[in-house]
Amino acid sequence: MTTLPLPDTRPANPRFSSGPCTKRPGWSPEALNDAPLGRSHRAKIGKTKLAQAIDLTREILQVPADYRIGIVPASDTGAVEMALWSLLGPRGVDMVAWESFGAGWVTDVVKQLKLPDVRKFEAPYGQLPDLAQIDFDRDVVFTWNGTTSGVRVPDGSFIPANRKGLTICDATSAAFAQPLDFPKLDVVTFSWQKVLGGEGAHGMLILSPRAVERLESHTPSWPLPKIFRMTKNGKLIEGIFKGETINTPSMLAVEDYLDALHWAQSIGGLEALMARADANFAVVDRFVAASTWLGYLAIDPATRSNTSVCLSIIDPEIAALDIDAQSAFAKGMVTLLDKQNVAYDISHYRDAPPGLRIWCGATVETSDLEALMPWLDWAFAQQKAAFKASA
Repeated sequence: MTTLPLPDTRPANPRFSSGPCTKRPGWSPEALNDAPLGRSHRAKIGKTKLAQAIDLTREILQVPADYRIGIVPASDTGAVEMALWSLLGPRGVDMVAWESFGAGWVTDVVKQLKLPDVRKFEAPYGQLPDLAQIDFDRDVVFTWNGTTSGVRVPDGSFIPANRKGLTICDATSAAFAQPLDFPKLDVVTFSWQKVLGGEGAHGMLILSPRAVERLESHTPSWPLPKIFRMTKNGKLIEGIFKGETINTPSMLAVEDYLDALHWAQSIGGLEALMARADANFAVVDRFVAASTWLGYLAIDPATRSNTSVCLSIIDPEIAALDIDAQSAFAKGMVTLLDKQNVAYDISHYRDAPPGLRIWCGATVETSDLEALMPWLDWAFAQQKAAFKASA
């Protein structure tokens, strides 16, 4: 196999990481000049900034008016854990998982909370479990978009409107890029560093009225750390959902999130964000359709993510290798692309099958993905030539 010449065009921005994701187009540190650094988050200016972040989240994400939105510690992980530890217990739980993060929530519920009535619906990477088996008279925990598998639920039609249990949805790599069916969701969580390219460490927790009712009527049988507590004397602590955070937030990170929200607002809101992600995915989709060596990890086209796009190397010689050798091959490609400064951080997740993972969320420019595609062919050819030479 002959190697290919270097492509003529390079991505202007080689940041295709699936989290933290690239900043919005045109971002610079000057965007943070209005951050109230050295000021208390409880001062008027701090409370105003935090409340504005909540209000803009509601506007752009199109969250129903009667849903609460809170800024919470520890990124999306913290938001999910708050929901699991605070809400679960009164009903049996159906846990739905098809990739690493969903599997982590299963572990938490089964091995940490040790709930007695838990059913698991799991599928291997690249597939969804049979969603028809879920009993929505029970509480249900699932991810909307599997960040490490590139597999998402197509929509919320599998969730009945008249459910008795709560639906707890980790939507961190879906929010702002895929339509979330809020009437079907009682808890939605995400983090700032995904589709909007914000900074880490802060999570968002969105609660339906049904979730609030559960919080106010249910007292867990286990101790709750301070950062998980959302009620006092049986009533919701409303301040959490007005910007009075449980612990000290970074006002620099808040300013960065506000900048991303204002950018989203300026380009047309949720519809524009989703259109950007769809256009980015379409670039990769066209390339994969024409490729002889690259395919999708997600088997069903209807479940393929438009954000965390996970790809498999399907070249027969490479696909026939053992997992370790396949992983080494894929990582070799990633190293080549990194050294050429055309793509950073596009290796598969550590627990996922070997391949590539390219972020296509709204902050990525379509032109950068178009420039990247020939480099994938180049890196594959280089790595394949090295593989054959060493065989």
